Amino acid sequence: MSNLTAQVLATVNAPYGANHSAHQLAALIADPSSVETCDASVFAFFSEVAPAIQKAFMAEMKVNEDMAKAVAGQFSKMAGYSLPLAA
Repeated sequence: MSNLTAQVLATVNAPYGANHSAHQLAALIADPSSVETCDASVFAFFSEVAPAIQKAFMAEMKVNEDMAKAVAGQFSKMAGYSLPLAA
């Protein structure tokens, strides 16, 4: 696991008692159902991880950026404020 991945997982897992692997998180950040289930780890990824690190993680994990931006946009609407990656 890279330092980048470890940093992201520590940010999104620890505060919410989650135990997502990097692959699980990568799938969730591009999955619209994460918004429907209000997945706190996914919201933390979009709101608490720096945008440059978000993009680096997505590149490392080969996440479809357009899909992740759409999910971020939905979380942004739900939260009532702009998230950096929101489309």
